[in-house]
Amino acid sequence: MKILIASDLHWPTINGVATFSRNLAKGLAERGHEVLVIAPSQTGKHYKEVDGNHVIHRTASVPFPFYQNFRISLRPDREIKKIIDEFEPDVIHIQMLLGIGQAAMRCGNKVGVPIVSTNHAMPENLMDNLKLLAPVSRPINYILTEYGRRFHSQSDCVTMPTQSAIDMFAASSKLTIPLKAVSNGINLGHFTNAAPDPAIYKTYNLPKDRPIVTYVGRLDAEKHLSVLIEAFIRVLQDTEAHLLVVGDGTDAANLHQQAKESGIWDNVTFTGRVSDEDLLELHRVGTVFAMPSPAELQSIATLEAMASGQPVVAVDAGALKELCQDGINGVLCDQDDDEQMARGITSIIIDSKLRKKYAEASLAIADTHDINHTLDEFLAIYDQVMQ
Repeated sequence: MKILIASDLHWPTINGVATFSRNLAKGLAERGHEVLVIAPSQTGKHYKEVDGNHVIHRTASVPFPFYQNFRISLRPDREIKKIIDEFEPDVIHIQMLLGIGQAAMRCGNKVGVPIVSTNHAMPENLMDNLKLLAPVSRPINYILTEYGRRFHSQSDCVTMPTQSAIDMFAASSKLTIPLKAVSNGINLGHFTNAAPDPAIYKTYNLPKDRPIVTYVGRLDAEKHLSVLIEAFIRVLQDTEAHLLVVGDGTDAANLHQQAKESGIWDNVTFTGRVSDEDLLELHRVGTVFAMPSPAELQSIATLEAMASGQPVVAVDAGALKELCQDGINGVLCDQDDDEQMARGITSIIIDSKLRKKYAEASLAIADTHDINHTLDEFLAIYDQVMQ
């Protein structure tokens, strides 16, 4: 099968959409399918590159400094039409509804190629990072939701990573085309709950004599990491611990300042961006994983932490309750309630039996999200829309 993946966010950008689109491309190519990815150029000019077992066409792009500092392709219609005409895909899988996604949708519909579109985002993912627009966030959220409905209605099938996401989207979109929940999935073979390499502690100057609370992901306003820092201040009142924050983003400087002003700087490690190899090890040093973000349609980072044997404390918002199951593998708390989050983290740190129970449950839940299941489901969907 010839599969074209159109993604406005793709490696080397670090976020859930980029990670998923790359994992999908690699997995499909490993199964013998011919995969072509269209993604924004990292230099501004269009070019072609090989990413292991598949080709990426990079379209001309410009910086988009207001959100995550990534690059976008504004009007890539001609480039994408040429790519589609030459590649002649059997199916197109669109990951986002920006310039590349729009052009792929228009061209695919025009030439009659079946289209699957995946919705990865909520309006809050953007609005929390554009604080100047906060006074008008409600009408803008409505406009963005309506735009998403119109965009996805042009495809043959819409997928989202969780049933919770489907339920939220279906309530507002009223689409008549098929909606299916398909997990983003992770390669479970990359993750383990075995003891980490001792060298990782030295590399990032991490303590070995106290529990470590971890967060992995972007450091942007939408993630509400300031709430995690406030919660960790409370944790330190009851037990010794260390906070490990892995990732980078537009809110990093504010979070550094918050940690310094609150007097916990020596108890926090901000790693910035790390290599894929180090990320696997850093997941394994954690005693408990914390996710304060209320705008997650799944959360690959949480899934990776669970596959590494970590209990989870997360907010009861978005789709996180499908991964963090209260009383089963962790604790759910109300959005932005740092006191509840602190109690959840502390309860896991101080109770070794509870921690072991939650860790085993996290491994079992993560086992149902292997990337191979995801690939099977998407290949079945591709067959359906092609028919």
